[in-house]
Amino acid sequence: MSKQQFFIEISKLTSILIELGLSSEQHFPSEVDNYLYISGNFDHSIALKNIDYKEIYNVMIEQKNFNCKLLDGAIIQLMYSFNVNNDLIKHRLCYFPSPYLLAYDEYSELYEDDSLYSDMLMKNILPVPIRFDYESDVEKFQDVSHPFSHLTLGQHKNCRIPLSQPLTPWCFVSFIVRNFYNSLYSKFLEKYGEVYINHFERCITKNEENILHMNLKQI
Repeated sequence: MSKQQFFIEISKLTSILIELGLSSEQHFPSEVDNYLYISGNFDHSIALKNIDYKEIYNVMIEQKNFNCKLLDGAIIQLMYSFNVNNDLIKHRLCYFPSPYLLAYDEYSELYEDDSLYSDMLMKNILPVPIRFDYESDVEKFQDVSHPFSHLTLGQHKNCRIPLSQPLTPWCFVSFIVRNFYNSLYSKFLEKYGEVYINHFERCITKNEENILHMNLKQI
């Protein structure tokens, strides 16, 4: 999968989220020096700092540091880096829920489509930030403790759940829609209109396969 294909896929996914009425604000991808994200100068390290989550979220919103801002305030980031040979060397795929999602019982008139928010407005729901990272640098890799590809939940510094390989934009966005906006998932699949193919080689180690991990079938 080439850098240009990534660009096209992210653009298409952004358009689909708009068509579904799920994205309230969006920025289409751009490419500079083999780095694929959106235009602007951002402090990406803000998400890793030991400060209140609301402050982290506020900075990203003020900087417009996201591909899509969803109707409930959650933001999606899809960042990919490539080398001069057009090989993927890094990705950072994030879902940051809004810490300000208004209570449905008190502000129901603001939610025009009840079914859209049915998964997010249960009283027992605690939204959790999600980040999928991939780093091909062997010097940063540590077997089990810092896998090449891993999932981090809730901003926990040492939470690195091994993944079998890097993720495509489709794989990440469909994961978010399927699990957190499920009432729209069938429409999402209809609009995408293609069979998903996993394009990456496996990078998980035997030791990582022997602990709880996430696996994608290679096609």
